[in-house]
Amino acid sequence: MSLLLLPGVFNAARAQDRVKPRLSVDFVSSYVWRGRHLGKAAVQPEFGLGWKGLELSVWGNAGLVEHLGELDLTLSYTIGGLTLSIVDYWDDASGARYFYYKPQDTAHVFEGAVAYNFGPVSVSWQTLFAGNDFQALSGKRSFSSYFEVSAPFRLATLDWVAAAGVVPWASDYYNTKGFGLTNLSLKATKDIPVTEKFSLPIFAELIANTVSGNLYFVAGITIKAF
Repeated sequence: MSLLLLPGVFNAARAQDRVKPRLSVDFVSSYVWRGRHLGKAAVQPEFGLGWKGLELSVWGNAGLVEHLGELDLTLSYTIGGLTLSIVDYWDDASGARYFYYKPQDTAHVFEGAVAYNFGPVSVSWQTLFAGNDFQALSGKRSFSSYFEVSAPFRLATLDWVAAAGVVPWASDYYNTKGFGLTNLSLKATKDIPVTEKFSLPIFAELIANTVSGNLYFVAGITIKAF
């Protein structure tokens, strides 16, 4: 290897070794997740630190109209198109304090997930393995799961994502009696230029939950710091 190329190689290696931060804030007209309506208008900040495919992130939801808070911690690892993650979901709806982990009383649920991005299509599987995820009638752990297929595409100057998500078996967490299509959605995003270096993504999403029979329309904006 030429000595003239060595500085460039070392700089590329150092760039890969750097910790990469990520910070954004969404303002949404309502909070709908996997076909579940979880709240009205809200602000949703997210911060993450990534290093060599490993990322630790925190995501929050704060209701603007009603008192509703959520705090999610995610540890993930991505290699190629494969992403493995563990998530700790917590919300204050039950009134349980954050550092309280008694299984059937805690406000936490813990999820393991695997996802693969094939390019034109992405697939993911998530299962709750700990925390407050039990069937009310039997008292047994549900291992509530969710499987989703999504496909991004571009049409008419907009970036689109079409997605279909199913819950494979009965789950009180997702309010299903068995197999159910809980999330059939279509999302459109448009970057609105503000300055030469800054744009404001605006999005709108139509979401149908065939189990509950509800249809939702969500709009919002995203502010990205880096």
